Amino acid sequence: MPTLRFGKYLTLASAVLLLLATAPGAVAAPAVSSAASATPAAEATAGTWQPPLSTRGRYVVDADGNRFRMKSANWDGAQGSWTGSGSTDDPANHHAGQNSHGIPLGLDRVPLPRLLDDFHQLGINSIRLPFSNEMIHATAPVPDIAVTANPELRGKTPLQIYDAVVTALTRSGFAVVLNNHTNTSRWCCGIDGNERWNSGQSTQQWADDWVFMARRYADDPRVVGADLYNEVRRDVLDDPNWGLGDAHDWYAAAQLAADRILTEADPDLLVVIEGINWTGLPVDGLPHGRPTLTPARTLSHTLVATHKLVYSAHFYGYTGPQHSGATGIGETHDARYQDLTRDQLGQVLHDQAFFVSDEANQHFTAPVWISEFGIGAGETGTAARAWFGNITDYFADHDADFAYWPLVGWDGHDDWSLLRYGTAGDRHGVLDQGDWRAAAWNRLMNAPSRTGSVAPVPGWDMLATDHGDQVQSLRVRAGGDWDPGASKAACPDGERLIGLGHSGVRALCTDVTAGDLRAAGDTQTVVTDERHVPQGGDWASGYTKLQCPAGDFLVGYSRRGGRTSAALCVAAAHALAGAGRTVWFDRSDNRPAGTSGGDFASGDYKGQCADDEYAAGIAFTTRLGSRPGPAALLCRKLG
Repeated sequence: MPTLRFGKYLTLASAVLLLLATAPGAVAAPAVSSAASATPAAEATAGTWQPPLSTRGRYVVDADGNRFRMKSANWDGAQGSWTGSGSTDDPANHHAGQNSHGIPLGLDRVPLPRLLDDFHQLGINSIRLPFSNEMIHATAPVPDIAVTANPELRGKTPLQIYDAVVTALTRSGFAVVLNNHTNTSRWCCGIDGNERWNSGQSTQQWADDWVFMARRYADDPRVVGADLYNEVRRDVLDDPNWGLGDAHDWYAAAQLAADRILTEADPDLLVVIEGINWTGLPVDGLPHGRPTLTPARTLSHTLVATHKLVYSAHFYGYTGPQHSGATGIGETHDARYQDLTRDQLGQVLHDQAFFVSDEANQHFTAPVWISEFGIGAGETGTAARAWFGNITDYFADHDADFAYWPLVGWDGHDDWSLLRYGTAGDRHGVLDQGDWRAAAWNRLMNAPSRTGSVAPVPGWDMLATDHGDQVQSLRVRAGGDWDPGASKAACPDGERLIGLGHSGVRALCTDVTAGDLRAAGDTQTVVTDERHVPQGGDWASGYTKLQCPAGDFLVGYSRRGGRTSAALCVAAAHALAGAGRTVWFDRSDNRPAGTSGGDFASGDYKGQCADDEYAAGIAFTTRLGSRPGPAALLCRKLG
């Protein structure tokens, strides 16, 4: 096996060697109160933002609508540190010689209250707190040596200690994002059995564990997010994908877990979905690369709780757009990020991730949280140091949300840590003189940033029935299966259907101009024929028209194969009048000039009503030789 290199990663040389040689009930424990009490400084921090968090366009905001810039760091350890060979009891077989014992690092050296004070001095306001699925189910207490500086935690399981850390952090004013980092407690992120959310376990078990964790902290409002899985990547034989509908479909798995978390556990949580970290073989001449968030441009997530989606990506200088970060065997000749000029790096960052937040009013627009980046205090390479300055400058100039990796380490072991502690609790790192990273870190932390109130923005969301239903309205779900056997889609509560693709596979929802149009109550009408088309109101001659009753508007539709099956209509809260027009899209796109929403049905002809209109009907044909998908929309003025 290759040796560890560059902080977080294993080299991928082993991937190439293996490819040549190889074929192929959560335990509930009571929450534990932290021994740490909030200091006056922590209490001041706690009063500066109000949970829960949500999103407005590219920004995360608090309950008062004020910007909450996620200035974060990763407090790792609970995800595991064993490197996969040798005895787990030997520190030499753990990342950087640091045996975390499956709990956050540093508890053996520093009391929790002092750790929290040091975190506040860094200026961060939030913590990404990794965990493993193995940690959730572990029943054995950690050894006393793992909590030497916090003896009140002796005899506790890793999950109970995780509880205590969460409580201490939130009482001290920090926002906490739970991060499912690994399945096993083996160090991430090479060919290690943690490549996908369902490596070594089922997708259902993974989602069950997420429901368990989200419920466990649901009464703590400062637990603000669920970061679903870390660095989804290729294993020995197979790539993950974004939207193919198979067992390796990260898009679908994230959609499933998000839905269950928000409906079964805690509707207040932000859901953080990271892009795909690696596909292909790291061999020159073969396809390979880091898709990161690029697939979201044509297939984005729509959650049942709107304004809760945050996208995420990771960047390290020694990796690259097509570079795995490996050295030696498995290393390709692709550029690393640290090989790029400042301008080239900025363009790549935009193209791989920041387009999501830079391009407003698209179906994929959301905050982007760079939830991992970092470098070693002992780094001497000119290119690597320049990269760190360039990427932190980019984050500062673009007012980005970020989380440094890692926050805590042992002095003399992991010099990537922002804070390193000796066996006697002595501290070293960016808060002390001599750490070259301090200049870039301080510029990032102190750069001008948007603060205060962020005005609400229109929501734009995609519906995708590529491989099944996407009914994102809880009110519609409450009414049961409104078209059994058909593929069904419905807009999230508060939004209306405004666009359709000709195949009927994709659609667009929004609340632009009018906000939530729906009347109180759960009345809805499933339209399967032309009974609501008024006499003399043939707006699509020769086509079958599924038109909503007067005063209703479209929130959903269904299809059977390629044929339109039904329109789902609900009553408006106020009278809907105004002239109507037919928007045809069976032979070309028909969307308003400069329209918002983006390419919500890539490769398909699309029809879309104007921002000041609502959709009141769908027309299609069953003529021989014609596609039986949606061909026209009836768009009416909102009045």
